[in-house]
Amino acid sequence: IMPRVLIVAETTGYQTRAFEEAARACGVELVYATNHCDGLDDPWRDGAVSVHFDEPEAAVAAVRALAAARPLDGVLAVGDRPAELAAWIAEGLGLPFHPPGAAGVARSKVLTRGRLLAGGLPVPWFFTMPREAGLDAVADRLRFPCVVKPLALSASRGVMRANDPREFEAAASRLRRLLDAPDIRVLDDPAHDEILVEGFVEGREFALEGLLDHGLLRVLAIFDKPDPLDGPTFEETIYVTPPPLAFDAQRLIAATIAHAAAAIGLTHGPIHAECRVNARGVFVLEVAARPIGGLCARALRFARGDRTGVPLEELLLRFAAGESMEGYGREAAASGVMMLPVPGLGRFRAVRGVDEARAVVGITDLVITARPGQLIEPLPEGHSYPGFVFARGESADAVVAALREAHAALRFELDRVIALDRWPDDPARDA
Repeated sequence: IMPRVLIVAETTGYQTRAFEEAARACGVELVYATNHCDGLDDPWRDGAVSVHFDEPEAAVAAVRALAAARPLDGVLAVGDRPAELAAWIAEGLGLPFHPPGAAGVARSKVLTRGRLLAGGLPVPWFFTMPREAGLDAVADRLRFPCVVKPLALSASRGVMRANDPREFEAAASRLRRLLDAPDIRVLDDPAHDEILVEGFVEGREFALEGLLDHGLLRVLAIFDKPDPLDGPTFEETIYVTPPPLAFDAQRLIAATIAHAAAAIGLTHGPIHAECRVNARGVFVLEVAARPIGGLCARALRFARGDRTGVPLEELLLRFAAGESMEGYGREAAASGVMMLPVPGLGRFRAVRGVDEARAVVGITDLVITARPGQLIEPLPEGHSYPGFVFARGESADAVVAALREAHAALRFELDRVIALDRWPDDPARDA
């Protein structure tokens, strides 16, 4: 009988389409639970169960009704909010996944900091403040440099560094305006009523992609982020694996992230973790209860025996359906992805140089996800990239060089928009 796996997602998109391709390859039936409007009859033509992320009991009941005719074998989630709901659904159906409480902690930056601190892991100093609080209310607790963050946004959205009181006031004001944006207000999330302030952690940043199997961590890949992430905003660009680290350093990162996952309470399923490494140790920034987002998973391919080229999505589906991961390992070649930096604030018109970029030795794919007329904007307000470039090579250095050469060939054309509410010294203001 074909295994049946539920995927909980915001809506179906290019990441869920990758799961559909993987499901056909490995013989798994997919079922979706998404937050599409329940007043419309299957608007995405995906047969998804309509759920609300803030109504877990109703979501469990809806999925249980679906599973009454034919049981589900596993649960996966795409995104942070879906991961928390997936945890509730899995618990309600008796399926292995992360506990709901742990998935909720993982989604909150401040709750994560508290769990890591209680678990004896190194963390920067931190505190929260009401979003409307001014500098005077927190001046006695501030040290510089510091970082101002929203509690529950992802992909570095809203994250800013401040080096002095003036920069702190500007960053806090800018974050308040962002939290008032319609796409955030509509979430009605109480986490957006507070702001997290914490010490800036210096060092090189890495990401770990892994699977927790009943509490035991299986490392799928460790990514290096070769571009400095020192602020004032923190736009991620290149992920490359394997990282230029000795085995002992990689083992320390994995052990620290396993410790962090246990401190948060995560137990079973995909995790995506971010950390910074310096002379004082490994500082875990987050451990998300879901796999790497967007198209970045295309940078990973796995092999088992004579089977090669297995995508991450297929691996995750097999794991969710109960298959052993014994024998699977990442393919030997170095690989990486560049999330194309946002060139400025404006409406996307076109991009030139795509053929030249694709012709660079080592480039395996280039995907432009921005659509003509789409508004794109840099961090901290922005939350999407205009595209992705992928490369493979004999070494991480060769992959990074190919990605940079391909990026240099691209020329984005944007139609200017008026930005009346930007931070006064924001370079995106006159894009």
